[in-house]
Amino acid sequence: MSLTYEERRQTILAQLEMDGKVQVHALAELFNVSTETIRRDLDRLEKEEKLRKVYGGAVRMRSEMIEPVFLKRSQMHQSEKQAIGKLAASLVEEGETVMLDNGTTTLEIMRQLKDRADVTVITNSVVIMTCALEDFQGKVIFAGGEVNLSYQAATGPIAHNMLDQFKVNKAFISAGGVSLADGITEYNLEEALISRKMMQRAEESILLVDHSKFGVTTFAQIAPIEQISMIITDQGCSQEWIDALHRLDVEILVSE
Repeated sequence: MSLTYEERRQTILAQLEMDGKVQVHALAELFNVSTETIRRDLDRLEKEEKLRKVYGGAVRMRSEMIEPVFLKRSQMHQSEKQAIGKLAASLVEEGETVMLDNGTTTLEIMRQLKDRADVTVITNSVVIMTCALEDFQGKVIFAGGEVNLSYQAATGPIAHNMLDQFKVNKAFISAGGVSLADGITEYNLEEALISRKMMQRAEESILLVDHSKFGVTTFAQIAPIEQISMIITDQGCSQEWIDALHRLDVEILVSE
C-alpha cells in the first residue's frame, strides 16, 4: 500500500532536519511514486513554508538569514542555555585554561565559573569580559582587536594573533547552526574565524548548542562536525540527531 501525503510529508521533513536538503528522484525511489507526485508534495510543503524548492529538490527554509542582536539572543531558549552552561562549566577542571567565544550560551559558562579562582578564561567577547570583571575570582585575558559593536566582540588580525600566543585545555564554542551536510556554521564570517582559531589552539573543542540549532545552516562554516570533541545540548535534541552524532564518533552530553 502506498504512503499517504501526510506520511511522505513526515519523512521528507525528517530528512530535511538531518541533511538540510532532499532530492526529487531519491524521494520518488524511496516512496515508489512518480517524480510528479514528489514535486506536488514539495509544492505543498513550500506553501506551508516548511522548505524552499531548488533545482532537483528542496532545501530547509531559513527563517532568519540575519542573526538576532545579542540581547535578543540571550532571551531565546534561556533556560536551556543556562542548563547547558552549567553542565559545560562542570567539565572545567582545577587549574585549567579555557577559551570562550562570543555567545549567549558561553556567557552562561562564565557565570557558572565566577567562584573558580583556579581557572583562567580567555575570550574575545566584550559581554563575557564584562561579566568576568564583575565577580570572577580567577584570571581573565581579553583577546583584543577591532570591536564589532553589533556583535560586541573583538575580531580581526589582532585578535587572531593574540589567540595564537596560547595553548589551552578546552575551547567552548557556540554556533548559529549544526548540519550534517554543512557542519558547524555561524552567521558572521569574522566570528566563525575566531571560533575556528580557538578550536585550533585547544586540546579539546566543545560545542554548545541548544536543540533549535540542529539541522540549521547559517552563512560561514566554523568546522566540520567531526572536528568537535564533544557537543553539549538540551533535552529538546532529537534521538535521530543523537544517533547521527554517535555514528560520527562525536560525544554528546544532554543537560537536565
